[in-house]
Amino acid sequence: MIRIIKSSIPNILTAGNLFCGCIAIVLAINGNITDATYFIFVSAILDFFDGFVARLLKAQSQLGLQLDSLADMVSFGVAPSAIVFYILSVSQIHVAAEIPVFTPFLAFFIAVFSALRLAKFNIDEKQTSGFIGLPTPASTLFFCGLTGFDMFSVTGFYVLLALIPVFCFLLVCKLPMFSLKIKKSPDFVKKYSLQLLLSVCAIVFIAVWHLKGISITIAFYILFSIAEKIKKQI
Repeated sequence: MIRIIKSSIPNILTAGNLFCGCIAIVLAINGNITDATYFIFVSAILDFFDGFVARLLKAQSQLGLQLDSLADMVSFGVAPSAIVFYILSVSQIHVAAEIPVFTPFLAFFIAVFSALRLAKFNIDEKQTSGFIGLPTPASTLFFCGLTGFDMFSVTGFYVLLALIPVFCFLLVCKLPMFSLKIKKSPDFVKKYSLQLLLSVCAIVFIAVWHLKGISITIAFYILFSIAEKIKKQI
């Protein structure tokens, strides 16, 4: 009985991630962007802890792996797409009439490329200590952070349209990106210098710019990863 309970705890957390993602989608489509963003944040927290708890309890399983990907597809694929779709739909009324009416639906390419990213992750054994391509939670947090800016405008409309292909590319590109998971190490500071630096930046950015700081943090995460790749090639 204890073994069953231990093995179920990570899956319950993953199910909570999925549940919050579903709520975020409904809220976003109905225009409640702020609350949708909060539920996605909860999903991200649960997504972090389900893996942590699974390792702590030694309760990793193939079921948990597949359930985690399905939950991530909803919370970090469809949910951010719904947020971007709503913003584009509203801001489109300020844009010239020649913009096709279907333009806001381009937001769902985020969901398509998130699915590709998650599928590649599941079959790629190289991504055990780091990532190849931008992780879906990072992409989602970036778009959630954008809600802190004035996106319901002509400028916001075109900025979002430009960011969609950029992040679709980042999700499936071969850029190595470091993991934020930290383990005990005798050379802790040197080994996790980038993670520690990004953590400090995140605290400062979010304290100063609040939601905007989240998007800025993810931008720095991408820049740090690019700089690390260039450094290794020199």
